[in-house]
Amino acid sequence: MLFEWVMLAYALFTLLVMLFTYTKLQNPISMLSLRFQAVMMLVALWGVYRMIPCRLTMLFRVVGQLSLLGVWYPETFEFNRILPNLDHIFATWEQQLFGYQPALLFSQKLSNPVFSELLTMGYVSYFPMIVAVTLFYFFYHYEQFSRTAFIILASFFLFYVIFIFLPVAGPQYYYLAAGMDNIANGVFPNIGNYFETHSEGLANPGYADGPFYKLLTMAHEAGERPTAAFPSSHVGVTTILLWLAWATGSRRFFWTLVPFGVLMFFATFYIQAHYAIDAIAGLFVGTLMYFLLRLVSTTKRK
Repeated sequence: MLFEWVMLAYALFTLLVMLFTYTKLQNPISMLSLRFQAVMMLVALWGVYRMIPCRLTMLFRVVGQLSLLGVWYPETFEFNRILPNLDHIFATWEQQLFGYQPALLFSQKLSNPVFSELLTMGYVSYFPMIVAVTLFYFFYHYEQFSRTAFIILASFFLFYVIFIFLPVAGPQYYYLAAGMDNIANGVFPNIGNYFETHSEGLANPGYADGPFYKLLTMAHEAGERPTAAFPSSHVGVTTILLWLAWATGSRRFFWTLVPFGVLMFFATFYIQAHYAIDAIAGLFVGTLMYFLLRLVSTTKRK
């Protein structure tokens, strides 16, 4: 299926990148192992579908690829950690655009527990939204199910390619590395290859005793790395999910997701995962990807 070919294309492309950077990579063996396991899982799920071709085994094929996204993501750090960090440029742009750092002041000015938990809930709703849109197409628009899976998966892999070559860690990591006094005074030093040997970040701001805050902390501890800040894939993919929800024709489903999308947008820089410009760029890049991938999938089907 097209959504499986896009995974194979990403695995091959990054394998070629590995060949050129192999001596600088810190975990090349585990990265090679991931590609082998991903291909074996694809073949196994394809084989099951060939033996028992039905909707359930098709769902397994899609879920199998979606489940690997959380493994492919941290790997972008293994590539971009060997490149000089660019956060000082993006933090400077942020300062020039707003006159201050939204990621620094937002959570300080609005620290109310209810507000904090609402925004954190928006952020942790990311994967549930992916599941909701995927299953909505599976149950109500099955004829477009594989196409929807392609759009979602391909968008992730396109973001991952950007993150490999654009080493921006985001405020959570850069602020700590640069020094909070510097950030508060509008000074954004070039930290060079700092993240080649460091991956420490600030604690998430907000109401620490809230259940959604604890979920966020668990998720960050499990898979977050100083990578993937610009553009925000959280905002970008959420934008794509909203376009997909709109395309179902179910306005109830679409408007149910919209509040989570709005909370997601502001949450990205409230919790200091992104600069505000990352979130803004995510809206435009996500929309562009949606229509581009929709066009590609339509062309392939014809």
